[in-house]
Amino acid sequence: MHQGQALRDLERAFKNFLTIPKRGFPVFKKKGRKDSFYLEGSIKIFQGNYIQLPRIGVVKTYEILPSVPVKNVTILKKADSWYISFKYNFESYPTEKVRETIGVDIGIKTLATCSDGSKFANVKAYRQAKKQLVRHQRAVSKKVIGSKNRLKAVKKLAKVHKKVADIRADALHKLTSWLAKVRLVPVRSL
Repeated sequence: MHQGQALRDLERAFKNFLTIPKRGFPVFKKKGRKDSFYLEGSIKIFQGNYIQLPRIGVVKTYEILPSVPVKNVTILKKADSWYISFKYNFESYPTEKVRETIGVDIGIKTLATCSDGSKFANVKAYRQAKKQLVRHQRAVSKKVIGSKNRLKAVKKLAKVHKKVADIRADALHKLTSWLAKVRLVPVRSL
């Protein structure tokens, strides 16, 4: 991790500890928990999906990257997968102001029902993965705490949980992007 960013994080942690009553004393970031690090410096994007990182080298990414100068990156590990987030300057362009208005009712049986009659099904990701979750959770509980085999079982369980979370996030992202593209959604409190 970049030393300047580590010091800024430490400063923010102490400020939160001193100003927010329920915050505890800052704790050392243990290896294996929320693994992430911060890089800044000579970061270059080339050929669409390759990125040159300092001290790491060239890394190929899954998505095509924008060809803009990158200020810094944060690299994090979630359930045996590595993710990278960029910070760069972006100029926004004004969008079209003419939009149709639509009402959305959030429900339990259906994820959302719109006033134009369109319905979005509620994804049942947990039900689909329940057998896998039960099997992996049972495997974790049978292992000795602190053993290598328990760590392997925990990684497998984390992968299944991440898959469930990704399915839910994908469904919500598709709904919100469909709504935001050409529609105006007014909000009212009930």
